Amino acid sequence: MAMVLAIAYILLAIRQNIWCWPAAFFSTLIYAVLFFDVSLLMDSALNVYYLLMAVYGWYSWKYGGKLQEKELEVTSYGLSKNIKIIAVLTVISFAFGYVMANYTSADFAYVDSFTTVFAVFTTYMLAKKVLENWIYWIVIDAVSIYIYIEKGLNLTAIMFVIYTVLAFVAYKKWKEEYDPSKTQTV
Repeated sequence: MAMVLAIAYILLAIRQNIWCWPAAFFSTLIYAVLFFDVSLLMDSALNVYYLLMAVYGWYSWKYGGKLQEKELEVTSYGLSKNIKIIAVLTVISFAFGYVMANYTSADFAYVDSFTTVFAVFTTYMLAKKVLENWIYWIVIDAVSIYIYIEKGLNLTAIMFVIYTVLAFVAYKKWKEEYDPSKTQTV
């Protein structure tokens, strides 16, 4: 069920359909429990965050993130801002990886921290309809495939192969709708 809802979430997000957020909410609820059970603690925590972001994403897409009652449009951060984001998130990932490796029983502490930290911010980017979120997801999902295969979560690994392909499709579709005059500078 989690896998079906997760794929529905991506397919609906590609179409910029607001119903992607309820699908995300219920999928992540199931995955939070599953990942906790197999000691992927950062992935479990990430899915709790996704629960909250599903509510925020729905609100943001419906009201443009403000009380202006207009739909959000696809924007871009641009190369310079994305380089800064990647640098900051990499440092944070190493810090979390160190803590997870030295103070918990977490498996794949550094890799799991990398995917989690980047996914936290990338989910925010998706909620704000930032075009580059899909590029981040391609990398995150590809790395996640390895983790899930190693943990014996083969259906989840297959789902992340599908996610990776869908992220390519989503990037192409959102790029077609992107208006460069709307580039975010914040």
